[in-house]
Amino acid sequence: MRRKAYKPACKLAFCIALASALPLVATAGPAAADLAEGGVTAYQTGRMNEAARLFEQAARGGNRLAQFNLAMMMYRKETAAPDPDAAWRWLRRAATAGLPQAQFTLAVLYDHGEGVVKSLPTAVEWYRRAAEQGHTEAQVSLASMLFIGQGIARDDRAAARWYLAAAQAGHVGAQYIIATMYERGDGLPADPRQAAYWYQQAAQQGDVVARERYQALMSAPDGAAAPAR
Repeated sequence: MRRKAYKPACKLAFCIALASALPLVATAGPAAADLAEGGVTAYQTGRMNEAARLFEQAARGGNRLAQFNLAMMMYRKETAAPDPDAAWRWLRRAATAGLPQAQFTLAVLYDHGEGVVKSLPTAVEWYRRAAEQGHTEAQVSLASMLFIGQGIARDDRAAARWYLAAAQAGHVGAQYIIATMYERGDGLPADPRQAAYWYQQAAQQGDVVARERYQALMSAPDGAAAPAR
């Protein structure tokens, strides 16, 4: 039977944030940061042409957040792209510079074949880079590909490790999945106490099925002891 794993709905998300919210690459000096911040202000007040101009100036100065925001404006057709590959090039530059959100977004493009030739192994690599920097959705996506063996050899233990990282960061879908993995012993030793704990965490975030599984574990004759802490 084909295995199923949680895969988040992946749509390109525009991440407008102050340039100071993320560290800049070495080639991005204060001038580029100021331009990027000005682009954010212009975007938030609806001055799209000005935002795009400032983002482009900051992007050419090496500001990776501006590179990402400019790419997203092009993808969303909020500004004209000089050629069909311009958005991809800026996104790739931001991802290569180490911006986790850009790495995740590039992975999504390759995962779904949106504007690029679909390549699951390439998607896996970019998900991994973002996941290693703590990007929660990338951790879940990478875990799912490992769990079902999509674009990479199936590895339940590695999948469990990434689901657990996302669960610890508060991702409700990952909390539910790691609970089922503890319950069934998929990729890690079966542990009903840990299963109950993670079902409880997901339930507290409104997951109805997790609440049902938690109650079932706790009411079973040989059910879990008090959830682990």
